[in-house]
Amino acid sequence: MTSAGQLLVRATYADEALRDIVVDLQRPSVTRLFIGQLPDVVIKTVPYLFTLCAHAQRVAAQAAVNVALGETPRTPDHAELWIEVLHENLWRLLLDWPPAVGLPPAKDAFIAWRGSRNGDEVVATTRRLTDEVVKPLAADCLALLEVAAGDGDQRTQRPAVLAPESWLDYWQGMRAQMPALPLPDSIPALYRARLAEVDGALAALVEHRPFPIASAGGAGWGVGQTLTARGVLTHAVHVVDGEVVRYRVQAPTDSLFADARPLAGLLANRRFVTLDQARQGMDQAILALDPCLPYTVELQDA
Repeated sequence: MTSAGQLLVRATYADEALRDIVVDLQRPSVTRLFIGQLPDVVIKTVPYLFTLCAHAQRVAAQAAVNVALGETPRTPDHAELWIEVLHENLWRLLLDWPPAVGLPPAKDAFIAWRGSRNGDEVVATTRRLTDEVVKPLAADCLALLEVAAGDGDQRTQRPAVLAPESWLDYWQGMRAQMPALPLPDSIPALYRARLAEVDGALAALVEHRPFPIASAGGAGWGVGQTLTARGVLTHAVHVVDGEVVRYRVQAPTDSLFADARPLAGLLANRRFVTLDQARQGMDQAILALDPCLPYTVELQDA
């Protein structure tokens, strides 16, 4: 198991379909390290423990701690957060999705953008990348995904919504179930949503928009939420006598792979002529849900 954990997906290929899908997500208990710590120590430690989307992890922790302690929230670097969202989305669109549909990745273009993403020309270089590389490549990828999925409409997955108040009720034990994420519509819809996130992040950089961050709590209880390229990230803290006594991180991966329903929904109407096609379909569905850790697929040919 890596420091982020591991994901195992099992399924049976039978009658040209994927059946009996089982998801096994294993996560190390990293947040146990926070128990007994000062809240400020937790904020400083979070980006080192959760290196993927580290800026979002830090601001979610900061928001949770601030509201729990009744502190005035610190102003984050909004541009830094938008660029992080761009980085994660462009990585998937240029490096991972093309091979998933049988096309070559745009590795050189991504590497060139990545090397200049923190410079003064980030808006110009991102706009040039999206116009010259991302959009033409995405059109080809999306066409192949629509054919494979038999998806003739133009749906785009609904954007994620921050709801820290509902999460606070769960964190304090006033509701039994964690707030659920909406089930994904389809693989093409999720792909279109990723394209829309790139356009939205670029527009936000141009217009100097604040990054979405929300919190709820008080009297030692705090929930902080923000967005990542994968969805809503939640940090929850309980502070007693100046020390952290409970801490929880709920990443989008934890919700989308808590059970097999999101994955099974994406594959429910798919038909595959061969086992290789079934494996490709499974990989596409997992990529659409975008786990933030390594995964293994085990397919049994019935």
